[in-house]
This record gives sequence, structure tokens and C-alpha cells, in this order.
Amino acid sequence: MLTSRRTTVIVASRNTLALQPHFVDIRSVPAAQSEDFTPQHDVDDAVARIAAALGEPGRARMLFCLMDQRARTSTELALVAGVSPSTASAHLKRLKAAGLVKVHIQGKHRYYRLAGPAVAGALEKLSVLAGGSRVPPVPATPTRLRFARTCYDHLAGALGVALYDRLRNLAWLAPARRDPDAYDVTPKGTKALEALGIDVAATRAGRRRFAIGCLDWSERRCHLGGALGAALLDLALTRKWMTRERDDRALRVTSLGRRELMAHFGLDAG
Repeated sequence: MLTSRRTTVIVASRNTLALQPHFVDIRSVPAAQSEDFTPQHDVDDAVARIAAALGEPGRARMLFCLMDQRARTSTELALVAGVSPSTASAHLKRLKAAGLVKVHIQGKHRYYRLAGPAVAGALEKLSVLAGGSRVPPVPATPTRLRFARTCYDHLAGALGVALYDRLRNLAWLAPARRDPDAYDVTPKGTKALEALGIDVAATRAGRRRFAIGCLDWSERRCHLGGALGAALLDLALTRKWMTRERDDRALRVTSLGRRELMAHFGLDAG
């Protein structure tokens, strides 16, 4: 049965405009589209690609291992998946093509992380559907180094990662426009940092990168690197918020430092 709808078409005559009925087969009328419209068959194809990428036990183990938000190398993920390094590389290439993981390159190393919260949410739902629970792996880093240490000239470890998160949550840092790994200080952040005694303009004027996310080797999440990260560590050491352990990269947070970190950043370093 032909489905149609009635429309009105204006037809011009010599002296008048006459209205004549016109019937259009709605099967020939395209659906309304916007700039971000995606045809259903493209969505179906994308779902199939993602499902196929998930449909292999080794790749699934890699993805669930990354749900703790920590980045890992292909060698580490090969051990998790129980496959050879070459097979792990092929798996990760497939997962990256499906938009499930992304790569962070730091020096000679390539670290893999989940592509975003949407991926983690989907994996969580699949885990619930499967009726399982998972215990996230714990890094075997010595405690004294894992909590707080230096990374070149800036703060690293669990405390460094927590401070980096707080600076972004406080809206003191905002992503730089032209560099996806870099940050700039917001007006709110400039006011707060200068109140602490950091000359933001002078820090930015140096030759090194101003503020970047530096991947932490024990936490496998980013801490704050660059000139601003160095300025913050220098501030903490100068004001005796932290002290260096002898002949070690480890840092000790003083009782004064715990109070000041809480007062200025809302950061519990206890």
C-alpha cells in the first residue's frame, strides 16, 4: 500500500497564483538531518566493530586491566592477557582502531589507557552483566617512593597525581588550545598561585614547556610537569611543606605541609 501525505504547491498562472494539491510519496523524502547526524547503518557498523574488538578474551583482559585509570605498556598488557608481545601489539592496534584505547608516548615508551569514561562505563556494565567482580592490580612500587617523590624537578607519586587532579578540579588549570598534553593557568588559578608566591608570568616566560601532564611511572596517571610543576615543588620545599629523604628521591610531607596542602588545595596528605 502506498503511503502518502498531502501538501500544497503554489502554481503561477498569468495573472493569479493558484493553489493546487500535490501528493508526495513520503518514502522518497529524506529524513531531517543535522550536521552531527549519523546514518543508522554507520552506527550499526561501529557497534559491530566494537563488539568484535571486545569479543576476544585477551583483549577483554587488557581492557579490564586498564579500568583502574592507570596506563600500561604493551609488555605489561601482554602478561595480563597471557599472550606474546607481538600478539599483544596486534590486539592493542585493534583496540585503538575501535576507539577503545589511546596511546600516550613518553620518551621511548608507549603507554596505553582507556579512551575515556564512556569506555569504562560500558566495560563496567558488561562486567555486571557477566556477574563478575574484579580486584584492580596494585603497583609493586616501594611505599616511600609511591606516595611522594621527585620526578626530575617536580612532584610525583600518589601525592603528585592528587595535586594535579585538584588543580584541574579547582579550575586553576585549563587545557591549552594548541597542545593536547599541555595546560594554561586560568585567571582564577593565576590569582591563587600568585597569592602563594609563584610568579606565573615569569614561570611561563622560561624556555621550557609551562605546564604539562607527565605520566607517573608508579601511579600510571599524570602528575604536573613543566615549569609550573617545578615551581610548585620548589615552593613546597622552600616553605618546609616537604623535605627530601637522604640519598633518595622520596619526599616526606611535614605536619606543616599537611595543614598547608589542606588549607590551600583542599588536599588530604595524611
